[in-house]
Amino acid sequence: MTKTLPLVLCPGLLCDAALWAPQIEALRDLAEIYIPDVAQEDTMSGMGAAVLSAAPWPQFALAGLSMGGYVALEAFMQAPRRVTRLALLDARARPETAADRARRDQLIALVQRERGFATLTRQLLPLMVHASRLDDAGLRDTLVGMAERTGVEVYARQQRAIVSRRDFRPLLRHVDVPTLVLCGCDDQITPLDCSEEMAAAIPDATLVAIEDCGHLSTLEAPAAVNAAMRRWLAA
Repeated sequence: MTKTLPLVLCPGLLCDAALWAPQIEALRDLAEIYIPDVAQEDTMSGMGAAVLSAAPWPQFALAGLSMGGYVALEAFMQAPRRVTRLALLDARARPETAADRARRDQLIALVQRERGFATLTRQLLPLMVHASRLDDAGLRDTLVGMAERTGVEVYARQQRAIVSRRDFRPLLRHVDVPTLVLCGCDDQITPLDCSEEMAAAIPDATLVAIEDCGHLSTLEAPAAVNAAMRRWLAA
């Protein structure tokens, strides 16, 4: 019997385990998977610590997409010896700019004013997924469902945590485990050059760029992501 590897998968902003549904199914023969809940935290350091506290193993592979990538980097920096492999999907090491912070404040105000995500979804969907997927009702329903389950209060905390994150760039050279850096080639939120920057700075990194894919690679291109993650877990 093949031995399964412990694997922690960190969801992104306004996302939950449904973000990783294709990988949970495809990797079940290789990995025992845990999805952490960091909903009560409003700082990135708190989110990283929550992952480390909740993970049911002393050592594990760690992956995250978008905000989940920031959480994964933070957890690694807090406890590098606990992480055996690292995967950063559609993420970046750069800190927030003043314009980023102002935009996030506007989005928080929008969902609080409307008490929901209808307008936010209409505004952000073209930025979140590849143009070819804009009419994909199943994908849209998955995104809307995750947002509704997350809720306005948690969304506000997540945005504050993202703003609080540190500049990871000077720390990337200390990542000394096999690392997958993956990005959709058409990601408009964390463009490919952000992933190229991380992959160039991490000593043992493999860069995977997926054609015709936007920011939500795990849902948009599950076959390609699954294949890349299987190679990463087998490294």
